Amino acid sequence: MSLDAAYWDLIWQGQKIHEFRRRFLTGPATWYVYLTAPESRLAGVIDLDPPIIDTPQRIAAIAEAVRAGNGTSVYTYLADLSQGYAMPIRQIREYPAIGINDLRRTLGTFHPPQGYTLLGRHPDLAAICRHLTEGPPLRSLAITHPAPAPTITQ
Repeated sequence: MSLDAAYWDLIWQGQKIHEFRRRFLTGPATWYVYLTAPESRLAGVIDLDPPIIDTPQRIAAIAEAVRAGNGTSVYTYLADLSQGYAMPIRQIREYPAIGINDLRRTLGTFHPPQGYTLLGRHPDLAAICRHLTEGPPLRSLAITHPAPAPTITQ
């Protein structure tokens, strides 16, 4: 999945603990992170818990609760949909990067993913992702999510 380097940094700082998307899978996922230009590199892995699927208003409220001011941009991103996805980030690991030139040399051609790519459909890219994680990570961070507020029924 593609990610802007600024968001990668926010995850490491603990200021981004969800990934917000307009569509996504329904279960947990392992996300091999390709940092977009100017970084242009396969950088690490993020483990995602199953998504919270809800209205744009409620997904935006999740974003706002974690980082003040973020809810507005998430709402704008999702506003034309009936539902959006907030995937809780469980863990992030950084590995020695594989740059775009090395990806192109190994694969013959490589076009950075727009959003995400299912590796099951791209065995050569899947092999590179497995190779990325063969050694120990340069750094790793487990992310704890606050327990949901109890629901009060009357």
